[in-house]
Amino acid sequence: MSTMSARERILGKLRAAAPAPTHDAAALQQRIDEHYADGALRSASPSQLADRLQSIMASVRTDVWRADAASWPQLLADKLAEAGVQRLLLDHGSKEGAVLAAALPDSVQTQSFAQPIEQWKAELFNAVDAGFTVARSGIAATGTLIVVPDAGAPRTVSLVPPLHIALVYASTLYADMHAAARSEGWTKGMPTNLVMISGPSKTSDIQQTLAYGAHGPRALWLIIVDDAVEQGGAA
Repeated sequence: MSTMSARERILGKLRAAAPAPTHDAAALQQRIDEHYADGALRSASPSQLADRLQSIMASVRTDVWRADAASWPQLLADKLAEAGVQRLLLDHGSKEGAVLAAALPDSVQTQSFAQPIEQWKAELFNAVDAGFTVARSGIAATGTLIVVPDAGAPRTVSLVPPLHIALVYASTLYADMHAAARSEGWTKGMPTNLVMISGPSKTSDIQQTLAYGAHGPRALWLIIVDDAVEQGGAA
């Protein structure tokens, strides 16, 4: 006859004391929806959401620029040239990657993530100056970008180069995380990788000395494309 271990006894007591689970998921979801319904940004326009996103991200050491759909490639190309970026990692197969590559001067060379990282790790870590990604959406309340990596722009593009450049459309901005989760159907299945970015990589030691770039890019640039100024809010 086996005796219960201390672990089994502790877990047994916790299970016995736990409240009975509720299975009314719809009622719970309704309560959550009602809690967020009156959020200050819920009635904001895409332009107002973009203003909030810009303000918050700029306050955490992010360089932010606004542009329309026609002008952003040249704006970014000029910024890259001014910063002395020579090697840019981007997805040539994406619409945004293709138009940016076409706008770049000869001084900025592009590189696709088209081979296993093991075959060019040294080049990636030592010769690539910046990585360009397109955010799926953004959260205005917290100043957060939502990036879903794929084969053309894996997570490495936003993590390894010292400069990460992100582009987000104002029409894809949400008031808060709850609005993003509901609108994008996160409960129906999350992607394998969901990267949420709220500024450049930073960390602090025990003496509270803030350091940038310890676990990712030292700098973050953001281009907000004002593509839906006259439409209703995205929340």
